[in-house]
Amino acid sequence: MKDLKVYKKHDGQKTIVKVKNVTFNDGSFNLIAGPCSIEDRKSLEKTAQLIVKNGGKLLRGGTFKLRTSPYNFQGLGKEGVELLYEIGKKYNLVTVSEIPSICELELFIEKIDIIQVGARNMDNYPMLKELGKIKKPILLKRGPSATIEEWLLAAEYILNGGNDQIILCERGSTTFETYTRNTLDLSAALAAKKLSHLPVIIDPSHGTGRADMVSDFTKVAKFLSLDGAIIEIHENPDVALSDGFQTIDFKEYEELVKSLWKL
Repeated sequence: MKDLKVYKKHDGQKTIVKVKNVTFNDGSFNLIAGPCSIEDRKSLEKTAQLIVKNGGKLLRGGTFKLRTSPYNFQGLGKEGVELLYEIGKKYNLVTVSEIPSICELELFIEKIDIIQVGARNMDNYPMLKELGKIKKPILLKRGPSATIEEWLLAAEYILNGGNDQIILCERGSTTFETYTRNTLDLSAALAAKKLSHLPVIIDPSHGTGRADMVSDFTKVAKFLSLDGAIIEIHENPDVALSDGFQTIDFKEYEELVKSLWKL
């Protein structure tokens, strides 16, 4: 298994992932922030303004939402992609969004800067093969029950196609625990960083499902020399259309950014 492309290169060289004015795996810590689901233009623009005001460079936003219940908000779909594209361009922010299926690949290639493969699609091998053929950064989340090896092998599908612009994301595993939504495995993030030549970030929003833990885990990720975190923010999480319970508000976001600067 050690001859796979995903493992550390013999010379120890890291793969730099670069998109516009953002670089991963160069020692910097990148904070990707935005709403779980894009709700409308006004709220997304307010979020973009907050990120720019605090020196941020990346804007995340759910467009096609893969929800467990068919009765939950499913996202704005293509309209959400267009909004994210327009706001990202207006504020010079790198955009991140989750692709639901291969059917939307052309749209995402054209409109989204970093294509996120969500936990539900980590082992969607036909999709991973197609993503290996494009020259676009891929944010690959670990599946909720995937081993570290399975996670790295999913990245191998993309690497094998010729695309090495991959960001690994630990987002928590499903365990017996009920206090948190998932169990965020920092040891898995550190293992992926040690074993592979790819940048590794965490998702403390999904990883814990608790807004009160998001900032602390993000700071821990920076302390551990990981490459960043992807978090959910909303002006008023109590009225968010999806996952408000794991979303921090604008004030908490600003306090988090200040803390990261101090670190």
